[in-house]
Amino acid sequence: MKTAIFGGTFDPIHRAHLIVAREAADTFSLDRVLFIPAANPPHKEAGASYEDRYNMVELACAGEPRFFPSRLEEGCAKSYSIHTIERVKAQPGSGQVFFVLGSDAFAEIRSWYRWEDVVRETEFIVVSRPGHTYSIPQGARVHRLETVALPVSSSETRHALGRGETPDELPPSVAEYIREHGLYR
Repeated sequence: MKTAIFGGTFDPIHRAHLIVAREAADTFSLDRVLFIPAANPPHKEAGASYEDRYNMVELACAGEPRFFPSRLEEGCAKSYSIHTIERVKAQPGSGQVFFVLGSDAFAEIRSWYRWEDVVRETEFIVVSRPGHTYSIPQGARVHRLETVALPVSSSETRHALGRGETPDELPPSVAEYIREHGLYR
């Protein structure tokens, strides 16, 4: 079994997240990709509530047999990657564990809480992001995903939503959820 952790604020989740997860699953023969919204990310604030972000992830993952929404970071504690990795690895049948992230996030890995443990405990699938370069810490096992370089960002999507637009980057079910719940206004 090959399991990938795909975490983030998902504020909101958009098509680029799904394309990256699908490409990673196909390229590295992943059996499942866990979409794990951060309840309390240490490096940024979320605009929508955890529950709304989780619900949007659930909608976006529907119909994708390898995609699984996960509440592993739910709660009031800070969402540190090492804790998530340890929880995933403790699950029966988790198998080989990968961590999917953009090159912009990987470039900051040395600033993460217990980053040396993160590097030791997982293999990374690093997704190219336009304009971002990174160095690989000693001992890190990195697989590059160069085939997907999508310039979509959640912050740009939020700004468009704030202007009353519905960006094409949103899966229809997520766009409908945002409309119904009046998010990002």
